[in-house]
Amino acid sequence: MQYRLNLKRRLSAGFATGAVLMVSVAASLLATSASAQTTPMSYPTKPIRLVVPFPAGGATDIFARTLSQKLAEKIGSAVVVENKPGAGGTLGSDLVAKSPADGYTLLLATSSTHSIGPNLNPKMPYDAVRDFTPIAQVGNAPSIMLVPNSSPAKTIQEWIDYAKKNPGRLNYASSGNGTIVQLTAELFKAQAGLFVVHIPYKGTALAMPDLISGKIDVLFDSLPTGLPHVKDGRLRALGVTSAQRTSMAPGLPAISEVLPGYESNTWFGLFGPAGVRPEIVNRVNAAALQALGDPEVKDKLLRLGIEPIGTSPAQFGTMLASESAKWKKIISERKITLD
Repeated sequence: MQYRLNLKRRLSAGFATGAVLMVSVAASLLATSASAQTTPMSYPTKPIRLVVPFPAGGATDIFARTLSQKLAEKIGSAVVVENKPGAGGTLGSDLVAKSPADGYTLLLATSSTHSIGPNLNPKMPYDAVRDFTPIAQVGNAPSIMLVPNSSPAKTIQEWIDYAKKNPGRLNYASSGNGTIVQLTAELFKAQAGLFVVHIPYKGTALAMPDLISGKIDVLFDSLPTGLPHVKDGRLRALGVTSAQRTSMAPGLPAISEVLPGYESNTWFGLFGPAGVRPEIVNRVNAAALQALGDPEVKDKLLRLGIEPIGTSPAQFGTMLASESAKWKKIISERKITLD
């Protein structure tokens, strides 16, 4: 009888020990699994694809290739730039939106694909907010306000006063309907309270001869293409569209000094598809900011007319919301279309 009692006690103790061991092993496996899912150390393990939704050779493409070299060094994996142009950046952006959210397909997007385009075209195949994960704003390209040498205006305020005295008699050129060039001018008109006629061209290069000759009264052009005409004495520059003065055009005032709150830039930003894990977002963000701090990268971007900008994902998201709201208002109030 005593023997049976001892045997029962031993079996009970054995089962208890086994149960504890099984629970311990299960907990260890769960912890290992959770660690594997959350640790950023396992990323990246293969090349990262950086999609540019515009043709090779353009500013966005050059930006991507400049950034990708240093980004690869900082993140520890090859970064392969892939051009997917079409429909004003829509095709490449949509490709990324529909890619796996594993951090291996990224997008270098601009204001045209994520702030302006969605407000001009309600039939976009992607939602600029819901279908993407903001990673970092990486650059701003301000414009320069150009007038002919024959213009009586020597300053921003003088041009505003001149336009107010001649409502409907002055004009501005753009690179086409719905472009950042048109929106920049319309924002200026809205804040200054002006009536100036829009004349669209197929690119600002085609408008330049008419501006120089005085047939066009004002053009908001990119710094790299506009400044050479100023330096050669063919045009007069009145100001820049960035929120503050820029080192790329020292001595020129920001338009915001005359029209408080005025700002219009072509911004550049890194995105992933919706649902990229926070630790991967932070890893890419940190590597991108380090790359942007490299003197060689800075120099190349500034020569492109782009100011390097490094923001957190949250700051980028806030900027996106603000930009979208600003352009939505202008597009709606001014009845701007792509036609």
